[in-house]
Amino acid sequence: MRQPWRVAVVGGGIAGLAAAVRLRDHAPAGTEITVYEQSGALGGKLRTGELAGQPVEFGAESFLMRDPTGAESAAVALIRRLGLADRIVHPTVGQAALVVDGGLRPIPGGTLVGVPGDLDRVTSVARPAADADLDDGRPLVGPDADVSVGALVRSRFGDEVVERLVDPMLGGVYAGRADDLSLVTTMPALARTARVEHTLVGAVRAAQAAAPRAPGAPVFGTLVGGLGTLVEAAVTASGATVRRDAAVRELTPTGTGWRLTVGPTRDAALVDVDAVVLAVPARPAARLLTGPAPGVAAGVGELDYASVALVTLAMPQPHLPELSGFLVPSTEGLLIKAATFFTTKWGHLRRPDGLALVRASVGRYGEEAHLQRPDADLATTVHRELSAVLGTPLPAPVDGHVQRWGGALPQYAPGHADRVAAARAALRAAHPTVVLAGAGYDGVGIPICVRSGETAADEIITALGGSAR
Repeated sequence: MRQPWRVAVVGGGIAGLAAAVRLRDHAPAGTEITVYEQSGALGGKLRTGELAGQPVEFGAESFLMRDPTGAESAAVALIRRLGLADRIVHPTVGQAALVVDGGLRPIPGGTLVGVPGDLDRVTSVARPAADADLDDGRPLVGPDADVSVGALVRSRFGDEVVERLVDPMLGGVYAGRADDLSLVTTMPALARTARVEHTLVGAVRAAQAAAPRAPGAPVFGTLVGGLGTLVEAAVTASGATVRRDAAVRELTPTGTGWRLTVGPTRDAALVDVDAVVLAVPARPAARLLTGPAPGVAAGVGELDYASVALVTLAMPQPHLPELSGFLVPSTEGLLIKAATFFTTKWGHLRRPDGLALVRASVGRYGEEAHLQRPDADLATTVHRELSAVLGTPLPAPVDGHVQRWGGALPQYAPGHADRVAAARAALRAAHPTVVLAGAGYDGVGIPICVRSGETAADEIITALGGSAR
């Protein structure tokens, strides 16, 4: 293998940047790392902007502090590696609500992404089906099976639990519907216990017991100054050459590595590298793999995505409840699917002048037509719906921002994990120096994307004959 190695990271989101940092830490000294980002901004869905004179997130807002085993999450480990641990802060208000029959009701405790482990605790928002969760002498899910979350929960707890609890919880994360989303990919801990337990209550309790949380330990964190500081620090630590506005249009095997065609057709650059981390969404990855690995491309390209818009309003001294925010079931008929009271939830964002920042998420899978409205129309509708839910007219905003994320959230249909595993196995066998990374394959959330990027970097190092540890 030629030294130094030359590795291309296609995609400058957090998965790609985590891969670049991992490569810098574990690849041989002198390895040339280049990050290609087709847009002008790094960080992907991590985007810190400014509104009413202070930093505010226009994308991802926070990260999980712990992984499913109870250990420190990959996001926290990366933040420590980058020297930003002293900037981690946690929500000062954790209680959120659901919109039920037009009003706010606290989200019940003791659920796993809305799936209850104690049916009596959710009766304030939903009526579980009576005596449907019976032990029929066999596990809920077969050893290799995957089902939609909605199908499983409806069969055991009835429609209201899905529509008023599970659907809005999953909708807040994926902008999708429980009836369409894979249990294995969106709720892996529950999928594991459902292969053993005979009742859904038992499976939820087993999943909760397998990932105990110390009382009072924070679940979420963010960074003072915004998550954009994580992006900047990762770029610096990686030592990578960063090419913005650089779309990789073609990937061609050369016998000793790969040739990237970068930039516009009339002025394309050809770049030879030894290995490639494809940290881009599924469809762009599929396009790049069509030539060298058409079977992999076909499997990867099946994944669909939802689009959303995030509408942030700055309002002078509104009367807001002491909540972190609320979720909205689709049955409520509102454009808003979730809202976050930033300056209530995060104590470090509170202002002495009482100006409040409220962000609403708009857009569900299959309802993209609503996002065709102009920014001003979306902001006006969000303001009106917030006032209606809170039961009081909110003051007129003094500032606002609409961030549109087209094709942002993967919609993991049942069987997604198997399809990705098959695609990766085929790619590893035919082209081990090209590796997939990111939310389109492994799941959403900053820790998952960081882990995905790091794992991809380790695979590249091993494929090139090095040691990832």
